[in-house]
Amino acid sequence: MASAPRAWLLRGRAPDGSLDRELADGRTWYGTGPDCLYVADPQDGRRRARLADVERYAALCEKLPNIDFVMSMGLPEDVDGERLDLVQLAAMLAGTRKPIVVSSPFGGGPLRVMAEMAASCGQAGSFACLTMSSPPLQLDAICLDKLIVCGELEVPVILAPSPSAGSTAPASIPAIVVVANAEVLAGLVVHQLAHPGAPFVYGAGAGILNMHTMVESYRSPGVALGNQACIDLARCYGLPSWAYACDSDSKLFDEQAAAEAAMGAILGELCRATLLHDVGYLESGLQSSYEALVLGDELAGYARAFGEELPVDDEALALDEIMLAGPGGNHLGRPMTRTRYRRFRQSGLLDQSAYTRWRAAGATTLAQRVAARTKELLESAPTFTLDQTTRRRLGDLVAQAPPGR
Repeated sequence: MASAPRAWLLRGRAPDGSLDRELADGRTWYGTGPDCLYVADPQDGRRRARLADVERYAALCEKLPNIDFVMSMGLPEDVDGERLDLVQLAAMLAGTRKPIVVSSPFGGGPLRVMAEMAASCGQAGSFACLTMSSPPLQLDAICLDKLIVCGELEVPVILAPSPSAGSTAPASIPAIVVVANAEVLAGLVVHQLAHPGAPFVYGAGAGILNMHTMVESYRSPGVALGNQACIDLARCYGLPSWAYACDSDSKLFDEQAAAEAAMGAILGELCRATLLHDVGYLESGLQSSYEALVLGDELAGYARAFGEELPVDDEALALDEIMLAGPGGNHLGRPMTRTRYRRFRQSGLLDQSAYTRWRAAGATTLAQRVAARTKELLESAPTFTLDQTTRRRLGDLVAQAPPGR
């Protein structure tokens, strides 16, 4: 515990450092998730994920202001399984300059190639690695190898257990937390023995298996409560943490998806986890959705604005302004109003106009506005393009890499 760092930078690839993210208790960043089997395509509906989706999602994330880190969002059916993780990383590096979190089915071997791939794109420190334990109370060979190699390479590692009440943990939320905490701390010991001072993130992943459906839901209140307890432990230890936001158990991008994503955004912000992932997930983690991601970005912005510190200084209290307007006055024409009103968050997707103006503008629903915004973003020119020389270099590194192990 003493050697694990309390804060560090997860680098982006913007030359000015604007995409770097400080990982520390008290800082919250939003991102997508990995390896969904299915994609909710705005044109084709629910289908199997393809490699093109991975790059397309990354390019979309590059345009979304409240998405701070990027994961694959799809497990492509059209990719050789032995190099799957490397191909996914190449696609993400081609689509975005934002920090990337990789999720691999293999041990630590591919991480050495990944470090070379990230370096060839300008920043070796621009990715982190997610690994998971095998509850109850196991660190399997793949997890251990990743912990050791991440330590050696100083690649930030996120160890995220997912014990489930009633199956891989006792049917008790505190007991889930006990099992998860034991697994994280055991992994931390291995990781710090491999390389003292290497960056480590405490993952939270409390699960509750629904015995009626045999599905482990994302938005059960017990899951949020268990995750909160894990994050509180991470804060007690002083370690950066990992949790969830803006996801849903719904099978479609519908009213349930919007309601659960909104709950997830606010709960995520309030829990104060360092990295909040799975923005844009549907179907309890089996399906990713372009439209859910666009709405998730909006909701993350709302939650982030809500989570800002409320200043209580002379400028914010504005006592002089109160006195100048006086009893019965107003502040519509005051210079302070003109200079400061844009500081209040204005939603681009949640309609807040009067009924007559809403009718005159087309009387659109939230789903229609999200669909239009998603279409606009996907069809507009990319804000980042990886040069062809670097693309070829990535392809060569993937082709020359040994099969995953």
